[in-house]
Amino acid sequence: MFRLLNIEFYKLKHSRASKVLIITYFLLLTSTAFIAAIKFDIGPVKFHLAEMGIFNFPYIWHLNTWLSGTIKFFLLLVIVSMMANEYSNKTLKQNLIDGLSKKEFILSKFYTIVVFALISTIFVFVVSLILGLIYSDFNEPSIIFSDLEYILAFFVKLVGFFSFGLFMGILIKRSAFAVAGILVWLFIENITRGLLYWKISEDSDVVNKFMQFLPLESMTNLIKEPFTKLSAVRSLANQVGEDLSKDFSVHSLDIIIVLTWTFIFTYLSYRLLKRRDL
Repeated sequence: MFRLLNIEFYKLKHSRASKVLIITYFLLLTSTAFIAAIKFDIGPVKFHLAEMGIFNFPYIWHLNTWLSGTIKFFLLLVIVSMMANEYSNKTLKQNLIDGLSKKEFILSKFYTIVVFALISTIFVFVVSLILGLIYSDFNEPSIIFSDLEYILAFFVKLVGFFSFGLFMGILIKRSAFAVAGILVWLFIENITRGLLYWKISEDSDVVNKFMQFLPLESMTNLIKEPFTKLSAVRSLANQVGEDLSKDFSVHSLDIIIVLTWTFIFTYLSYRLLKRRDL
């Protein structure tokens, strides 16, 4: 495993575009810390996000993993460009000539995906912990370390999403078109949802039960939007007669579905590479 990782990180080390994207990605991961600095004092109106409870434990685990998940496209570009560069620079063919099997080649990419996801997860965990310790109203260990399933869900979500990117990179070979392919698939899933409402059932529960098995939808379901979970937002909604109550928890079924798609994408990447004439 370490030999394969060394090969991949050597390639990334000598790719200026990849280094810029990786640095940008981790800078954006820390951007949640700047949310605490948002403060407006205009006459009687005082607005300070940090005082609204968004950094309270355990809510911060939900908020930061969701926010961090929205910028995963930066690392996706790294994953996709890794494959595009393999074809354009002919390093894939050279690796195979040097004795690397196609299975080892795919494993090297998958190991890199897992490492990126793991580092990102640890990074988000540390940033969230620091922000929580500074701003949270609750500092009891039992509260601090509750709801950590969002951290696990974040890791699984990244691995699944990057595996999808790996498959599209091998399938299409060009990074820009591979990313476009993922966006097209997102569009297809949204069209599918609309067709289900139109042709099958207007019951959202029925539609959601089908949609949860689609790849991008399943990844989205791992960490649901956190804002309607805030008591202030719920109180405001109740005043206007809106009911925002829903299940925000991480479900084991969603994790299993995403892990299954991760296996499928990785296996299809290998099968595609194995059958392709290089």
